[in-house]
This record gives sequence, C-alpha cells and structure tokens, in this order.
Amino acid sequence: MGYRILETDDIPAYLRERGHWEDVGDIHVREVSDGNVNRVFLASNAAGTRSLALKQALPWVRVAGPSWPLSPDRAHAEARAYEQLAKVAPEEIPGIHGYDPENYALVMEDLSDLEVLRTLLNEGAAYGPQTSPQIGRLVARLSFATSDFGMSSAERKALIAVSVNPELCKITEDVVLSEPYIEHEHNHWHEGVADLAAEFRADARLRTEVADLRHVFMTSAQALLHGDLHTGSIMVGEREGAPVVRVFDPEFSFVGPIGFDLGLYWANALVSEERARALGRLTDHADQLLLSWEAFETEFRSLWPTRADTFFDDAYLDRFLARVWTESLGFAGTEIIRRIIGFAHLTDLTTLPDPVPASRRSLLLGRELIVRREELTSPQAVRDAVASLG
Repeated sequence: MGYRILETDDIPAYLRERGHWEDVGDIHVREVSDGNVNRVFLASNAAGTRSLALKQALPWVRVAGPSWPLSPDRAHAEARAYEQLAKVAPEEIPGIHGYDPENYALVMEDLSDLEVLRTLLNEGAAYGPQTSPQIGRLVARLSFATSDFGMSSAERKALIAVSVNPELCKITEDVVLSEPYIEHEHNHWHEGVADLAAEFRADARLRTEVADLRHVFMTSAQALLHGDLHTGSIMVGEREGAPVVRVFDPEFSFVGPIGFDLGLYWANALVSEERARALGRLTDHADQLLLSWEAFETEFRSLWPTRADTFFDDAYLDRFLARVWTESLGFAGTEIIRRIIGFAHLTDLTTLPDPVPASRRSLLLGRELIVRREELTSPQAVRDAVASLG
C-alpha cells in the first residue's frame, strides 16, 4: 500500500489492520503531538481500561511542515534502539507492541498516567531518589551491551552498519556542536546574554575545545546511544505505590560516544538546578550528577567481568571510565550553551520571571565544563565549579 500519513480518523482502522485492536466501535482517538518532529495519538476504550499510543514519523519537521523536509527513517532508528533497550532495561522504557516500517509507525504503551520530568521540575517537584540512579544504570547497561566489551566484533560491526542515522546526527553536529559558536540564522537569545553570546563566538579556546568534542561525536563509535536523553524524554510517576521511570523518544539513536547521553542528562540537571536557585527553592537538584554517575560507574564495573575480550584489564577500565567522565562533562557544557544561545531553548529558563541571571550562570558553567573538563575530575569538583559562579 505504501507510506501514508495517518490522521486521527484513520487510527481505529489502522490499529485493527495491524492486529492491535478488535472492536473499533469502542475506541476513542485523540492527537497529543507536542514535540517538534513527530505525530502522536492516544487510543482508548470507553471504560478507560485499555489504551495504546501510536507515534508516526513524518517526512518533514511537524512544526514546520513540508518546508523543512526530514526523512522518516528516524523511526527505524527509534525502533532499533527500543529493541536493544528492551534486552537490558525493559522496565525503563515503554512497552512496544509493534513497529510498522512501511508507515514509520510505532505502537506502544500509553504513558499518559506519568508526567514528563521537565514539566514536574519546572513546577517545583524534586527528582526523587530513583530517577537519576535509574538513568545512570540504563546508560551503563545499554552502552556496555552494545560496546566492544559486551558484543563480539562481528556483532558490533553489524550493529554499527544498521544504526547509521546520518540526518539526525547532522542536526546534532550543527545545532549542538557548531551553530552556537558562529553567526547563524538559527541562533537566538535573550538580550540579557547578548554579550556572552558574542564572547563565546570570539572565544578561540572555547571554539577549539568544542571542535574537539564535535570530532569525538562524529568519530567515536563506542556504543549505541539514546541520542537525545534529557528531562523532556523521561517520564516519571507511581504505579501501585512504586516509583516509575520511563525513557522514550530515542529517534536520535546511533553508535557514538557514551559520554554524550550522560552529558545531555547532566546538562538538564544542572540547568534545572539554576532554575530552582533562581526561584529560591533548591531541592535535590545538586545531587543528580553524582547519583547518575555513581550508578553508571557501579553498573558498568559490575558488568565488566562478563566482557568477551579479556585483553582489556581492570587498569584499562579505570582509564576508559575516566575518559567517559571527561567527555560527559564536555558534552554537558555544549548542551547547556546551545539551549540558551542556540536554536532550541529550555523552558526551565525561559519561563522564569527574570531568566537572565540563571541563564548567565548556566552559560558560564557550560563554558567551564567544556574548557576545564580535564581538571574537573569528580562530582565534587563540578560542585565547586558551580559554587564559584557566585
């Protein structure tokens, strides 16, 4: 039949055709798309006892329309990422009921009983004790299992071959790791940080360090990544009295440097801390980098004895993890900066009564994380760097 863009009225018949729903007379569908690039629908029955989510990749950026074409192949990358995540962290992702490659459509668990982490943090909620450790463990499990430590050489080469995601990687290379440091039409910022935006563009040391991180991103095929792991792609809540954390939207997934996923998460945690500081309500934000790193390192070390190639000894593991830490800090810095003077800004800052002080502190911290990443050898060193901003 070929690729067709699904509308709300098409969903009941589509779900029946795909074997996901029998009684289409008892189904209510509504579109809940709120991201930039895809369409999302929720289907439920009248009694509210059954529901599914359907996500379809469009051949363009949803919010821009056909004027900004974008290959829907990103849905293949998302489906592959979920397949790998289901092997190592099934409790931290939505249940996947099926993928339709012809229509670039995923049918999955409805997570609408949970809340987007960023939304809760912006409303003044705390992270809670489970969120960051679970994220750290998820990154460790996925990265170890899909690295040369956890897969045979032949399996790894096959994974790399099928996980190429050039169009979305190019977006990251440009929007995160290039454009904020040059004159570009995508960039915009609050007038209160215009001087820092100009300084960063003229900062030779900063540009060189970002160039180094950009090259690492482009060439370091360490493990399969989520690729867009931030507080807007994590949902949290409770089910049956137990905390629930779900990571979703891995459409930017590709084989790259492990530190990129950690860095994106850390950047969002550090910016959320600046929001809380600006509002005078600091909670547990300051601990998230430490909690996620400790969980990541502990989990990665626990998996290490199962490595296939015993040539890699424990001394090398120490060196490898130190490199992951350093690169994570650098990528965190680039994510902070691009979210303030680049293309897509964070509501953590833009919704503040006065976003300028927190934005300036965040920009300066981002630069510190990039240019001093070799010196900041521990979570406490990062905390000291935050404190030094005044």
